[in-house]
Amino acid sequence: MVFQTLETNLDQGVLTIRLNRPEVHNAFDKTMLTELAGCFEHLDPSVLCVILRGNGKSFCAGVDLHWMKAVSKNSYEENYTESLLLSRCFLAIYNCPKPTIAAVHGVALGGANGLLAACDLAYCTDDAVFSLSEVKIGIVPACISPYVIKRVGEYGAKELMLTGRRISGREAEHFRLVNRSVPAGELEATLDAVVALLHTSGPRAMSHCKTLIHDVANRLTLEEAYDYTARMIADIRASDEGQEGMNAFLEKRKPNWIQ
Repeated sequence: MVFQTLETNLDQGVLTIRLNRPEVHNAFDKTMLTELAGCFEHLDPSVLCVILRGNGKSFCAGVDLHWMKAVSKNSYEENYTESLLLSRCFLAIYNCPKPTIAAVHGVALGGANGLLAACDLAYCTDDAVFSLSEVKIGIVPACISPYVIKRVGEYGAKELMLTGRRISGREAEHFRLVNRSVPAGELEATLDAVVALLHTSGPRAMSHCKTLIHDVANRLTLEEAYDYTARMIADIRASDEGQEGMNAFLEKRKPNWIQ
């Protein structure tokens, strides 16, 4: 598929999606958000995991200024429709059935933090710069807030969103906005190590695990989870992949999804 604002590459089950507007530090516009949502909503079955990153000097500088200027003149209904596209994109990443990884370098400003926070895992370089600076221009980080708050918690979100201050990669790790910050020269090796671990996990088990975490975190009470979790593990133990994995463990051999 040909994209205007993205580059994609599928190699050994790893789908790399690169934001590809380097001339504006990959700031997103309507086209990019539409293409990005479509990528995550219609993954090829052969995909094992997805890495989201940016071409050029930065991961993403947030909203494109030209698009922001145009949106600022819209009616309420037009603004609402445009905002729903933002929400759709972040939810598509969050609901992706495959493991998702954000690789952040350069800057991650404003809405870019929604892209990385919606991913399952996020890694950055120590010199990366993050900011939730919407309050500085009199607006709020509304559509990204569910995902940022899930990552950093209520009070961490208050500090980052109310001050709008810029933080480094190391500080982003402290806030738990990213899983880990590493020196720039170690980012690729870090990603390779994570992907190698995912290659040793059952592909269907990872998807089931994402569903499990989503439902327990967002949908179920503790009482509802009592039965739900018991049924899930019973179903998966009886599945082909579950049987293969348990037999491989007992027989002290590698399961068939490890090449």
